[in-house]
Amino acid sequence: MPKFAANLSMMYPELPFLDRFEAAAKDGFRAVEFLFPYSFEPQELAARLKGNGLQQVLFNAPPGGTDAASIAQAWEKTGDRGTAAVPGREAEFRAGVLLALDYAEVLDCPRIHLMAGLLADGHEREELRPTYVANLRWAAAEAAQRGRDVLIEPINTRDVPRFFLNRQDHAHEIIADVGAPNLKVQMDLYHCQIVEGDVAMKIRKYLPTGAVGHFQLAGVPERHEPDIGELNYPYLFAVIDEVGQACGWDGWIGCEYRPKKGGQPGGTSAGLGWLPR
Repeated sequence: MPKFAANLSMMYPELPFLDRFEAAAKDGFRAVEFLFPYSFEPQELAARLKGNGLQQVLFNAPPGGTDAASIAQAWEKTGDRGTAAVPGREAEFRAGVLLALDYAEVLDCPRIHLMAGLLADGHEREELRPTYVANLRWAAAEAAQRGRDVLIEPINTRDVPRFFLNRQDHAHEIIADVGAPNLKVQMDLYHCQIVEGDVAMKIRKYLPTGAVGHFQLAGVPERHEPDIGELNYPYLFAVIDEVGQACGWDGWIGCEYRPKKGGQPGGTSAGLGWLPR
């Protein structure tokens, strides 16, 4: 059965962020992911991980900005969703990657997601592609020196209009163009279903390539628990098991969903009936 990591940015929302580590561990999770760590000192996060027997398996590089205040403003006020494919922000992108790598070292996190960013009005994807490829090539080289993988994620344009990267095939084309073995795809099955469908066949196609570094899940369309909505996750878990065993993949599936009862005390835990034990 696949291994599951709790996404602490979305799960246990009734609790202060630092208390979510303990809640996840009590529910049986052995790994966590989250969006951004930059509002906290890395040593504090590392202590929460160690104290609860948890492994950090993923977090995002900054969506914009270079320190805690500007990163929070970029995400919450400016609406930035990454800078990897945004011309003119190369220095900001590089500073963010280096900050993320510093955090990854303290948290012993093997992979970092590099968000592509948004298409400005009047621009098309092919205009931004050279910037994206060059930034990813630089980031992959820096990450390799520190023993980390960097990931790119296709995201649906219903949730994030004009996001640069939306399809699995486009992501794998970018991987091939960059040519770095530590650059991989973050395959979010929620986004994949909304944009493309045919999810099981895409798992069968891409997982054996070695270029899928991480999965994420959520129910479609409301982004609640995976047993709510149109996707048959038990079947997809069996597909990941079958294909993963055949090709030697032993990664994690991040539970990046909003619990339907998450605002209620114990709401996240009450919705974990789907979780294979």
